[in-house]
Amino acid sequence: MFKNYLFDLYGTLADTHTDEWDMSLWESCAEYYSKQGTKYEAEELNKAYGSLVDKEKAVIHKAHPEYKYIDIKIEKVFAQLYRNKGVPCGDYDKLVLDTALFFRRTSREYIRLYDGISELLCDLKKNGGNVYLLTNAQRSFTWDELEILGIREKFDGIVISSDEECCKPDVHFYKIILERYGLDPKQTIMVGNDPVADIKGAKNAGLSALYIHTNLSPEFDENTDADFVIPNGDTLKMRDYLI
Repeated sequence: MFKNYLFDLYGTLADTHTDEWDMSLWESCAEYYSKQGTKYEAEELNKAYGSLVDKEKAVIHKAHPEYKYIDIKIEKVFAQLYRNKGVPCGDYDKLVLDTALFFRRTSREYIRLYDGISELLCDLKKNGGNVYLLTNAQRSFTWDELEILGIREKFDGIVISSDEECCKPDVHFYKIILERYGLDPKQTIMVGNDPVADIKGAKNAGLSALYIHTNLSPEFDENTDADFVIPNGDTLKMRDYLI
C-alpha cells in the first residue's frame, strides 16, 4: 500500500516516563555540575536552565521566522550553564554531551518498546518498505535511547527536531524529511500518537496518517482526520494497516 513509513518515537514506538520537574533531579544535576568545577544550588540551576531555554527559543524564532513550531539544541543550554560559572567549553564538547546524557538518564524512570514494534519495523523492511524516524526530540537524549531500545539501525533515515530547529506539526519539518530522502508524499504514511503533531501535520504535508492512541497521547480526539485509527493503544494492530 505504501512505500515509505514515517514513525514518531515517544508514545508511538516507545513508552517512557521522565520528570524534569522533580527537585531531586536538579539536586543531582547541581552535584554533577559541582564535580565539574562549578557551583550551583538546585533551585538556582533549575531557574537558570529554564531562563536559558527561553532565551534560546527566542534566538531560533528570530533566525527562522518561517517556522511556526521551533525546537532548540539543548546542548547550548548545558554549555552556557558551565560558561556562566566560568568554565570554558564549546556547545558540543564531551563535557557538555556527557552532562546532557546525565540529565536525561537521571530524569528518566523507564523507556521500553511497545509490543511488537521491533518485529513490525523488520517486517516492513523485509516487504520492501523504507522506514524512517521523524521525532520531536533532542538528539543528545534520543540517540542514546534508540541504542537502548535496539532500533537505531532499523531506520533508513532519522530526522530529529533539535537538529533542524523545527518540529512537528510544522509543514517545514515534514518537507525536510521528504526532500532529504526524496520521498513521494503519495507513497508515504506518518504513524503517530499525537492528533495534532503527527496527524494534522502529516495531512497538511500531503501524507496519509495512522493515529494510535496510547498512554502518552493527549485526550482522544474522535474527530481526527487520520486515514486509520487505533483507539485502544494496541500496537500489534498496526500490522493490520501497514503490512
